Amino acid sequence: MARKDPKGRVLRRGEGYRPDKDLYIYQYMDPLGQQHTLYAKTLVELRRKEDEVTRDRLDNIRTYVAGRTTLNYAYDRYIALKYDLKPTTKANYNYMYDHFVRDTIGKRLLKDIKYSDIKYYYYQLMNEWGVKPITVDNVHTVLHPVFQMGVRDGIIRINPASGVMTEIKKSRLWDKGTRHALTVDQTTAFMDYTENHPQFNHWLTLFAVFFGTGMRVSEVCGLRWEDVDFEKREISVNHNLVYSRWDGDGGKETFHITTPKTAKGTRIIPMMDEVYEALQAEYAHQKETGFCTAEVDGMKGFIFRNRFEGVLHQGPINKAIKRVYTSYNDEELLNAAKAKRKPLLIPHFSCHHMRHTFCTRLCERETNIKAIQEIMGHADVQTTLNIYAEATDEVKHAAIESLQTGKDIF
Repeated sequence: MARKDPKGRVLRRGEGYRPDKDLYIYQYMDPLGQQHTLYAKTLVELRRKEDEVTRDRLDNIRTYVAGRTTLNYAYDRYIALKYDLKPTTKANYNYMYDHFVRDTIGKRLLKDIKYSDIKYYYYQLMNEWGVKPITVDNVHTVLHPVFQMGVRDGIIRINPASGVMTEIKKSRLWDKGTRHALTVDQTTAFMDYTENHPQFNHWLTLFAVFFGTGMRVSEVCGLRWEDVDFEKREISVNHNLVYSRWDGDGGKETFHITTPKTAKGTRIIPMMDEVYEALQAEYAHQKETGFCTAEVDGMKGFIFRNRFEGVLHQGPINKAIKRVYTSYNDEELLNAAKAKRKPLLIPHFSCHHMRHTFCTRLCERETNIKAIQEIMGHADVQTTLNIYAEATDEVKHAAIESLQTGKDIF
């Protein structure tokens, strides 16, 4: 049965009448998937607005099909269709695009952008803006599929971004900054200093889990007591705790629970003795002092907490790491000078360096690449192989040094 207004007139699909405010409304979805509502005092006025919206929507579609759209419009169209993106990933895409593209090359027509334009733009980001190469690579990750959508829609013949990064990575400017693991001596010095320092020793369990499991920071922060099986000596990694700006949060950074980064991210990690003992001691301590009371998206019982009884995230942890190694280095320089020896200094590192350090140690002792990939939760085995290659290079050098200290071989 057709819906009617108070005067008996049949309302079209999407139209409605609100008697509480004596207003006619029209709800519709734009080409980018965003819902909108029009309001009018009369049905005639409402339908005039409907006609304007229809013309505008058709103009947008015609503009896109005719190749008169800008890169900005193409990106907005692309991102609106990515329903499978995690909110954090979508927020990162939007940040990269809005920060580097929208007010620059984004204003140009899609059909007018050529291969040389993209190459010049990337070099401009690095040379004039001072943007790090790895960030440019992230911008490329956002732009390439936008142009590819234009190719598939028949708006442009070829993707102007294809092959650009391959060429740039061969240039002298390309240095993505290889992340190196801490040495065994550096790791030991850092952990010993943390354990014996009255101001820093409360971080010991957290650092032990990082160095002893190779978990990602979002996995460690989201770790709950129910994810730890002391009988089997296993840790179940089944979710992430992220702290980021999501759509719908009013631009504020908030905590959310998400699924693991990749399908391989859901995994079981056996506990080393150091991790087992550290978590046992932490559990006993919290039985006396109280457990974390924070709740995020229905989850609670988190192991690691801040001084306000809330959950942790990457920022405070990296600041704590810096405070520890800075304090250690200051003392080590003085002690080494007094003892007239070379100081054992700890380089700058962050949460992810601890994951990288664990993986490096694992690669030095384990040759089963598949087992390493499963423990680390790497979606692509190439990621594992890259770390394995660096680790085995160190082992090869150590092997030759060991050989040289033995009997003569010539």
